[in-house]
Amino acid sequence: MQQEDDWDRDLLLDPAWEKQQRKTFTAWCNSHLRKAGTQIENIEEDFRDGLKLMLLLEVISGERLAKPERGKMRVHKISNVNKALDFIASKGVKLVSIGAEEIVDGNAKMTLGMIWTIILRFAIQDISVEETSAKEGLLLWCQRKTAPYKNVNIQNFHISWKDGLGFCALIHRHRPELIDYGKLRKDDPMTNLNTAFDVAEKYLDIPKMLDAEDIVGTARPDEKAIMTYVSSFYHAFSGAQKAETAANRICKVLAVNQENEQLMEDYEKLASDLLEWIRRTIPWLENRMPENTMQAMQQKLEDFRDYRRLHKPPKVQEKCQLEINFNTLQTKLRLSNRPAFMPSEGKMVSVNSATGAEKGYEEWLLNEIRRLERLDHLAEKFRQKAAIHEAWTEGKEEMLQKRDYETASLSEIKALLKKHEAFESDLAAHQDRVEQIAAIAQELNELDYYDSPSVNARCQRICDQWDALGALTQKRSEALQRTEKLLETIDQLYLEFAKRAAPFNNWMEGAMEDLQDTFIVHTIEEIQGLSTAHEQFKATLPEADKERQAILGIHNEIAKIVQTYHVNMAGTNPYTTINPQEINAKWDKVRQLVPQRDQALIEEHARQQNNERLRRQFANQANVIGPWIQTKMEEIGRISIEMHGTLEDQLTHLRQYEKSIVNYKPKIDQLEGDHQLIQEALIFDNKHTNYTMEHIRVGWEQLLTTIARTINEIENQILTRDAKGISQEQLNEFRASFNHFDRDHSGTLGAEEFKACLISLGFDIANDAQGENEFSRIMSIVDPNRMGIVTFQAFIDFMSRETADTDTADQVMASFKVLAGDKNYILADELRRELPPDQAEYCIARMAPYTGPDGVPGALDYMSFSTALYGESDL
Repeated sequence: MQQEDDWDRDLLLDPAWEKQQRKTFTAWCNSHLRKAGTQIENIEEDFRDGLKLMLLLEVISGERLAKPERGKMRVHKISNVNKALDFIASKGVKLVSIGAEEIVDGNAKMTLGMIWTIILRFAIQDISVEETSAKEGLLLWCQRKTAPYKNVNIQNFHISWKDGLGFCALIHRHRPELIDYGKLRKDDPMTNLNTAFDVAEKYLDIPKMLDAEDIVGTARPDEKAIMTYVSSFYHAFSGAQKAETAANRICKVLAVNQENEQLMEDYEKLASDLLEWIRRTIPWLENRMPENTMQAMQQKLEDFRDYRRLHKPPKVQEKCQLEINFNTLQTKLRLSNRPAFMPSEGKMVSVNSATGAEKGYEEWLLNEIRRLERLDHLAEKFRQKAAIHEAWTEGKEEMLQKRDYETASLSEIKALLKKHEAFESDLAAHQDRVEQIAAIAQELNELDYYDSPSVNARCQRICDQWDALGALTQKRSEALQRTEKLLETIDQLYLEFAKRAAPFNNWMEGAMEDLQDTFIVHTIEEIQGLSTAHEQFKATLPEADKERQAILGIHNEIAKIVQTYHVNMAGTNPYTTINPQEINAKWDKVRQLVPQRDQALIEEHARQQNNERLRRQFANQANVIGPWIQTKMEEIGRISIEMHGTLEDQLTHLRQYEKSIVNYKPKIDQLEGDHQLIQEALIFDNKHTNYTMEHIRVGWEQLLTTIARTINEIENQILTRDAKGISQEQLNEFRASFNHFDRDHSGTLGAEEFKACLISLGFDIANDAQGENEFSRIMSIVDPNRMGIVTFQAFIDFMSRETADTDTADQVMASFKVLAGDKNYILADELRRELPPDQAEYCIARMAPYTGPDGVPGALDYMSFSTALYGESDL
């Protein structure tokens, strides 16, 4: 209280104010002195000897002061006044510039200052409304009591009371039968003031402390006089204050219930929306129906990337927010002694099933793409080899079925025989290709190629034709051998040409086939291996060219012999269908295919280099982001254990920390972009990093969830502190004790650690039967699920219940009984009169009719309602 400072500023009083203070303070003193059978007439004269001053203090305090001095000398008077001033000082009041000598000498200003100090201490200081006190509490009480009245606006203790309506409103609010408020007029302050003062003196035992003229005739009435007068009204109506306190308690309890019910509704709606999304998403993630083409499967992969990048992150955030809302609601229910909230059946949200389906879906997509890539490669290889073989077999059946040997000469027969031997050699050389074609078709069948029927049909035609060629070859060979005895002449040169031309031709055909063969590689090393093999092939070309020149030389020698000896050979080699033009054409084709193969290898090498660049680019970022996320997770763990300062400081620090983490999101998005480039390039491994995009995603989501949970824990601690009235020093002590015994920094205490922590805080849980029973009771509170661990939040909740008062069902029931006038039931009109409209209707809608023997029509049962507030969350 600062009454001494207030009085110092008013040492030079306005004459009108001094007059009002004399009158008001005198009346106030006499209202108490008359209880002792005496009074004063002149306030500065009658207190000079200190006797009536000591008597006044005994009456208003109910305590006995030291025995007064009865002498008439100045020293006796000063002694008595000092005893009174010492008593005032013992009540915690500082008296500045007020001494016994000034009171004994009859100093009016000092005497008035002393009486004002007494009034403040014994009539005003203990006034408290909604956690305010003294002057502010008294003003708030006046404002609340006069709020419903027209033309009344109490803002101070001077001009707000000049029209008298404020005094009349206070009387009418508590005793409406004493004043007809509707007949009062704001422009008639004299009537209003006299009415209020007369009624107060006659019916409320409040002496008349001021005259109406004192207030109306002063531009600004004395604030201390008005406060003294108004405090008498407050004490006269203090009985009604008990009902107001009860109403406030009920309002507080009802407000908590209303807020909790709204939080429950919000949780149910958000949980329903999230569960519906999970229900729609899981079937899509569990669908494993493959597509037939690479394009269709890559579209599936693109749809999955959109889901991870666009659709899932908001749902993860919703799930995190839902968890925070659920924890906040449970904390508020615990703080208000309400049962824990149990969501409706099926409303507990879990995304584990969606996460498992999601992981398997991406792996399945990538495996399907690899399989289709392999199938496309095999199918193309099958078509190329089949086309080459079909081109080779074209016309072979007709050739084998000719009967030209029947009319041929001996030399022609021998030539036909050699020619057939060359064909057999050629046929044997093609056996490997037919086996390769059959093997590729078998592999396509095993890999479930979508166009397997057409592949199988073509393969069957080739095999059937191959069997037919074998049979025809055998048949012609037998025919030629039967006529071999008739044919003895053979042209050695043609034979040599045929023998050398056939393998060389096969070599060229094999070379063309190899040069046109498609390839698929995934690493730099693989393409380098193909390039090395190609260079080795090119190194054999000079020797092959020598062989070609030698074969052409044989043909030239034959032509020379024919020309020289005029042999009738019809210009063809009877032993082979291969001619020099065909050899040269195929050789030219081989030389054309070599640079084309060079270019294809160069392009593939460039692609693999780009893939390697993408791998390194992703790895460089992932090797930074992965450890960063792990570091942040560890830092959050340390922060949650080693926090300093107030909870608000900790909350501000954590929110700033959360902001710095969220600001890191662009780096995650950039890594997602690099990951997409890798998938589009069909890169399936990366030896430069152990981190996959899935690892980074899971780590990032865990990091966001962990910081959000940590912030929510601090918010719940603030709620606990504010609701239970726990000081910051107590919270710091609780945290220090908890951390001291949490030696492994896990954020939890085992049973023995928790027991040691309680003992350090002064709990009597010694190792005897009584102590063990008490500790078991405490463990059932902090560890209801019998997990064997105690979290810091459970520890704080327990300590808050042990150190702070809370509302109970019995307290709420007692408050309702006050409002009901000690009846066992309450009426709707009584609730509407004492409670705010929305909370009154809340009670009326939920209270059951009273069925007791002393009830009246419309009576409501507040007892069962009070019990239900603490027994059920849904009334």
